[in-house]
Amino acid sequence: MKKKIFKIFFACFSLMLIISCNSDNGTVTDKRKTLACAEIPQSPEYGGKLILASIGEPSNLIPILAADSASHEVAGFLYTSLIKYDKDYNIVPLAAKSYEVLEDGRLFRFELREDVYWQDGVQLTADDVYFTYKLTIDPKTPTPYAADCLLVKEFKQTGKFSFEVRYEKPYARAIITWMMAILPKHILEHEDITKTAFARSPVGAGPFKLKEWKTGSRLVLEANENYFEGRPYLDSLIYRIIPDVTTIFLEAKAGKVDYLGLTTQQYLLQTKGREWDEVWNKYKYIANGYTYIGFNLKHPFFADRRVRQALSYASDRDTVIKGALLGLGEKTAGPYKPGTWVYNTALSPYPYDPQKALELFAQAGWTRGKDGYLQKDGRRFSFTVLVNQGNKERETVLLILQEQWKKLGIDIKIRTVEWATFINEFVLKGQYDAVILAWNILEDPDIYDVWHSSAIRQNGLNFVHFRNAEADVLLEKGRSTADRTERKAYYDRLQEILHEEQPYLFLYVPYALPMVQKRFQGVEPAISGITHNTEKWWLPQQLQ
Repeated sequence: MKKKIFKIFFACFSLMLIISCNSDNGTVTDKRKTLACAEIPQSPEYGGKLILASIGEPSNLIPILAADSASHEVAGFLYTSLIKYDKDYNIVPLAAKSYEVLEDGRLFRFELREDVYWQDGVQLTADDVYFTYKLTIDPKTPTPYAADCLLVKEFKQTGKFSFEVRYEKPYARAIITWMMAILPKHILEHEDITKTAFARSPVGAGPFKLKEWKTGSRLVLEANENYFEGRPYLDSLIYRIIPDVTTIFLEAKAGKVDYLGLTTQQYLLQTKGREWDEVWNKYKYIANGYTYIGFNLKHPFFADRRVRQALSYASDRDTVIKGALLGLGEKTAGPYKPGTWVYNTALSPYPYDPQKALELFAQAGWTRGKDGYLQKDGRRFSFTVLVNQGNKERETVLLILQEQWKKLGIDIKIRTVEWATFINEFVLKGQYDAVILAWNILEDPDIYDVWHSSAIRQNGLNFVHFRNAEADVLLEKGRSTADRTERKAYYDRLQEILHEEQPYLFLYVPYALPMVQKRFQGVEPAISGITHNTEKWWLPQQLQ
C-alpha cells in the first residue's frame, strides 16, 4: 500500500515538474525555473549577448590617448597586442607567434603570426607594430604612456612579420611595453591622432568590433568572425552607460544587466536568499587596485607636506572601511597591494591621531579661529574634493572624512562631476583642489608613469604634480634591473618617500565583488579575477 502511494506521489511530482519546466509567463520566478530546468551541453555553443554596465562612458577608443578605465576596458576587446598576461599572470604570446629575450634583457626578438587581420580585412604586420611604436614616442602625441617606448634604443624590422628591439641597458618591464594595443598603420598614418574620427569608430584586430556607439546610452560590440584565436562564443557585448551604481544594481535585479561589480552593501545584504542564489554567481577576492585622495600640490594649502601628513593623521581609515565598505577592504600605506613581494611591510598606514594632526597644522601655521575652523593669514582651511558621478562608495568615504575633519576645524566641500568631464576637464588638466580616485595595481611594480616628475605634462598621469629628485632616481633604477632583490630595495625606499610626503592620502585596497548570471558558462575564477577570458564565456542556446 505504501509502495503504491509512493508511486502515485512520484508520478504527480514528475508531472508537476514537467508542467513547471514547460510553462513560461516571463516572471523572475520563471527565469529561475528556466535556468534550473535547462540542460547544459558538454561543449560551448555560439550565440547570445552579455549585457554589462559602465558608470563612465569611454573618452577615447585609441588606447594610447586614453587615461580612464572605461576606455581601456572597451578597447581591450577591440584591439590585440603581441603578448598578454594569462589567468595566472604569466606572460604568453598573443599576436606574436614567438618571442625571445636575449643579451640579459637588452635585446628582444618577435615573430608575428601571419593569420592576424584587421577587421577591414587587411593583414596585420610588423609595419603596424613599428607605426604604433613611432606614434607613441612622437612628441605631438599627447599620451601618458610614452616613457616605456622612449627607452628603446633601436627598433629594427627583420621581415614582414618579424622585428627586434634593442635597449641601452636592461629594463625590468621592457617586455610589458609590448602588451600595448597595436594600431593600424594603413588607416592612421595620414591622420591627426588628436582629431581623427577613428577615436569613436576604431578598426582593431581583437575578438570584438564596435558596431554602435550611442552617446550617453550604450556601446555595442559584435563578435569578430575572423579573430585569429577563434570567434568569441557570444554574438555581442553590450555596454550600457548607467552613471549610478544603485541604478545598475536595480537593472541587474530586473534582469537587464548580466555582469556587474557589487558594492559591499549589495554583496552582504541585498543579494541574499534563494532568488539570488539560483540566478547569480557571486565572487569575492582582494582587488588589484587602491583608493586614494590625491592633493593638487600646486594648491597653496597642499604645498606644505606637514598639511598633507596632518590630513592623513586626521583620517580614521578603520571607520572609513567599516562605513563605506562594511569592512570588506584592507588599509594600505602605499601604492602596492598588501601581501605582494613589493609591499613594504616596515610601513604602516598613518594611525588616527587627531592631536598629532593639530600639532602638524600648527607647525604649518594653521590654528583654530573663533568660528572653530583652522585659519591662516585670515583664510579658512576650506577646499573642495571632486568625485565622479555615480560612485556611492567614494561619496560615502568623503562624507565620513568630512565629518572626521570637521571636528578638527577642516571645512571640505564635495563636488560630483560626470565621468568624462571629471577626467578630461578637471583631473588631467589639474583643475581641482583634491580628488578621490583609484589606481589599478599592475603585476609589475614599475610606477614610473604615475610618480616620475617627467609624467607632469599634458595628459600625464602625475596630475598631482609630485616632484622628488630621489624618487625619480629610484624609479629609474627600479625599472633598469630585473633583479628582484635590487628592485625590492629601490621600491621599499620609494614607498618610504611617498609615506613621508603623502602626495596621496592612501586609504584602502577593497575587495572585488563581481556578480554574473549563472546562465553564462566558461567563467573561470583565477588570480587575475574572472574577466581574463570573457571572449570564452558562452550561453547554452536554451538560455539565450
